[in-house]
Parts: sequence; C-alpha cells; structure tokens
Amino acid sequence: MYVNDAEDGLIADIEEWLEKLAPFCADYRHHRTGETNGDSHLKNLLIGHQVIVPVTNGKLDLGPWQQVYYAEFDGQRRKKVLIKAIGE
Repeated sequence: MYVNDAEDGLIADIEEWLEKLAPFCADYRHHRTGETNGDSHLKNLLIGHQVIVPVTNGKLDLGPWQQVYYAEFDGQRRKKVLIKAIGE
C-alpha cells in the first residue's frame, strides 16, 4: 500500500520504475523453491505493505490529490485488510 497523487501518468511511472528495479525474470534464487514470484517480493520491499494516514474529524487527512493505493504484484490472491485506529 502507498499514498500518492491520483494522476494516471504518475501511477504509470511508479509501475515502470518498479519493473526496472525488480523486473520479472527467471534468474531469482527464490524461484529455485518452485515459486516464480521473486520480483513480487522485491517490489513489495520497495513499496511496503502498510501506510499510516491521519484521520481528522472522522475523515482521512490526505492531500487534495492523494489517494491510498493497494499494490498487488503477485496476482489476485485472497487478502485480509487490517485497519487499526490509534488515538482518542
């Protein structure tokens, strides 16, 4: 997950950047285990799997163009979402 501006060109640039840094290929040692998703694990390290977003008056306190994006690099698998509220 990540937070960034909701602009199509920027989202495409992020996807291209991730693919350059961790391209899909057969050379990952992880693939020796029978898996073929080594690039997905590396991309997840770059993006992360959590975001912290402040809430003000019951609403997400994002910038005017920002959105929370869920980034999935390994196909559509069943996932759980955990939302934790901390504070008053």
